[in-house]
Amino acid sequence: MSYEHTVIVGNLGRDPEMRYTPNGKPVTNFSVAVSRKFTGKDGKPVEKTKWFRVTAWDKLAELCNQYLRKGRLVLVAGEIDASAYANQAGEPAASLELTPREVKFLGGKPQEDEAQAPAQAPTNMPF
Repeated sequence: MSYEHTVIVGNLGRDPEMRYTPNGKPVTNFSVAVSRKFTGKDGKPVEKTKWFRVTAWDKLAELCNQYLRKGRLVLVAGEIDASAYANQAGEPAASLELTPREVKFLGGKPQEDEAQAPAQAPTNMPF
């Protein structure tokens, strides 16, 4: 038996975008920046950021679209997939896409019209 589980904590890079598949399934896409700070060999501070594309489905897609906004701190747990591509400079790069089983809304108080709701994927995921 094999199992994969990736957990990231970072900030949304933009507001989520929700759409529906031709058969009516909700899909929400958003990006999460995960940064780490360390001291380089020269003694100067360095900050590196990795970007993850997140694609949520069904009820989880609806919850993410409703409660997440650009800049919000979020925990995303699920399966990761990497794709190779050429960046704008023509150099090889990788795109990291996460399909979440769980999303937790962290940091800050929600706006008055929002309620803090935990988002968990239903158990009947299509994969």
